[in-house]
Amino acid sequence: MKKIAILTQPLHDNYGGLLQAYALKETLKSLGHSPLVVNRHGAGSNSFRRKLSNLKNTLLNRPVRTNQYLSDRQKAVISEKTIGFRSQYIPELSHLITTKRGMKILLTQDIDAYVVGSDQCWRPRYSPCISNYFLDFAKESQGIKRVAYAASFGTAEWEFNEADTLECKNLLKLFDAISVREDDGVALVQNYLGRADAIHVLDPTMLLPTTAYDRITTEQKVPDSNGNLKVYVLDKNSEKEEFIQQAASRLNLKAFEVMPERRVQQEKVTDANVESFKYPCPSEWLKGFQDAEFVITDSFHGTVFSILYNKPFIALGNERRGMSRFTSLLRMFGLEDRLVLDLRADGATELLERNVDWPQVNEILGREREKAMNFLQDNLEP
Repeated sequence: MKKIAILTQPLHDNYGGLLQAYALKETLKSLGHSPLVVNRHGAGSNSFRRKLSNLKNTLLNRPVRTNQYLSDRQKAVISEKTIGFRSQYIPELSHLITTKRGMKILLTQDIDAYVVGSDQCWRPRYSPCISNYFLDFAKESQGIKRVAYAASFGTAEWEFNEADTLECKNLLKLFDAISVREDDGVALVQNYLGRADAIHVLDPTMLLPTTAYDRITTEQKVPDSNGNLKVYVLDKNSEKEEFIQQAASRLNLKAFEVMPERRVQQEKVTDANVESFKYPCPSEWLKGFQDAEFVITDSFHGTVFSILYNKPFIALGNERRGMSRFTSLLRMFGLEDRLVLDLRADGATELLERNVDWPQVNEILGREREKAMNFLQDNLEP
């Protein structure tokens, strides 16, 4: 048994982020290891970068994130259920670390191996300190395993600056094995980080069978969803809303969401209205896929769980959050036709009634799951 530290994106209210961390640590436990999920967060929000991002979004007619201060009480209310889920299902979470120096405390905890992944952990704009995700704090350590599992750049474009590229390239030389979540990532690792041995593997959430997620909803006694057309749309607009209404009518289904009534990114939070910004529990989000007859989503993990639960779906292209994630996932399963970039095109509504060859999808999933498990077993053994 090895004590293994997992480095992934900060665990906030993102359902996919929470569940991929849960799935990876559960998988490592099933292989006989003792996982520790490193609770790495940034020291604070970067208001200058946020303002630049908002300006760019305005120019490109994208949703603008509100730049507002949330009190500790407001944060606690908004995240009450996701924090509760994290406490119950990811108790292996470390103490909070917010600095590069703080990461060095891991060197005193007799860790045998580090697994870096997944959820865009190799995307500089999202990670609190990109060199930490290449194990800079452990570069002098001897006798440890360094493995990247499904590490994701989130995009086919190279977003590292010159200094980060050089540093991370040197750090990656120390890794024992490298796998990435997107097929484009294989080329990025080779072309910019100098390793030609990276392989393409499943997102961690796909390592677990649906029965593992069903156990969560059963334990939580989650009630039935209030509809059968699951909508999980992160970036709403009027065009998407109209398409969802048309889809519900054409399929004769009732649309439902498992999301806060209001979005922090779009409206001002006050002590009086904070309850309406509260995230439902991830177990409710999972139950939505179990109950759905069809799914419409612009989320990577929304697409992942549609595939896992064999639910017909439409994936709405979401360039702002990284298209490479969608195209790579759908290409792996031969489902490229489920991706819609133009909701006004005739093919979008035709997809509502097009069948999916689920036996073929499940056969591919079985092969890819075996490949991923072999990768982890082979590279975490002594």
